[in-house]
Amino acid sequence: MKGGPTLRQAAVISGVVLLVMAATAPLAEFHAYPKLLPPGGLEHAAAHVGANQGLLLQAILAYLVNFVGDVVIAWSLYALLRPVSASLSMLTAWFRVVYTVIAVVALQNLVTVLRLVTTPDYLKAFGPEQLDAQVLLLLRAYRYHWGISLVFFGIHLCLLGYLVYRSGYIPRVLGALLVVAGLGYVVYHLGPYLAPGTSFEWLFVTFFGELFFMLWLLVRGWTIETAPPAAAEQAINRAGGPSA
Repeated sequence: MKGGPTLRQAAVISGVVLLVMAATAPLAEFHAYPKLLPPGGLEHAAAHVGANQGLLLQAILAYLVNFVGDVVIAWSLYALLRPVSASLSMLTAWFRVVYTVIAVVALQNLVTVLRLVTTPDYLKAFGPEQLDAQVLLLLRAYRYHWGISLVFFGIHLCLLGYLVYRSGYIPRVLGALLVVAGLGYVVYHLGPYLAPGTSFEWLFVTFFGELFFMLWLLVRGWTIETAPPAAAEQAINRAGGPSA
């Protein structure tokens, strides 16, 4: 890949990495993390997590794999959409990188929980009630902090959708679906702050745009021409040419 990946290579890399992320994310999000939250709330939180250290390690590892994948995706999607607009594609990549940085910082909450429940000295220093409070606070803090990072991810998807829509070598409907998904992320994660008490669970349906995009990259990404097709070049020319 001298001089960077071709459009075809960038599409295949993006599709494969997204597939790996789609396989590992549910392990953390729907299996490991929910089981870490103590059923009794604050009471015996530390003991509950301590008895489920394997799940905590699974969650940390699965989330970490996804965040590493996000960095690779930021690079590969930049290469894929650079012919449309280099500057806007770079901005799109940076929003995903910012999201990833915030998410990795949030993940330190789970790492700290692991240290609290595996180091006996902390029980002596805090006492059982304070330790339970610390553990539960950190578990929930991860989700709150990650939720804020997903606002940046939503903006990334909106910009990505615009680039896909203008590309000429990826179906426009996928660009529209990505924009809808991005708006869904932004509203869903800002909603509790802007409209407390309002349910935004229905926005879950908007997130399927990412899945359709991944499937297209896996099935059709290898058919993208090495150079942008004429339709893409015309779109670029109408926009004043790609940014340097």
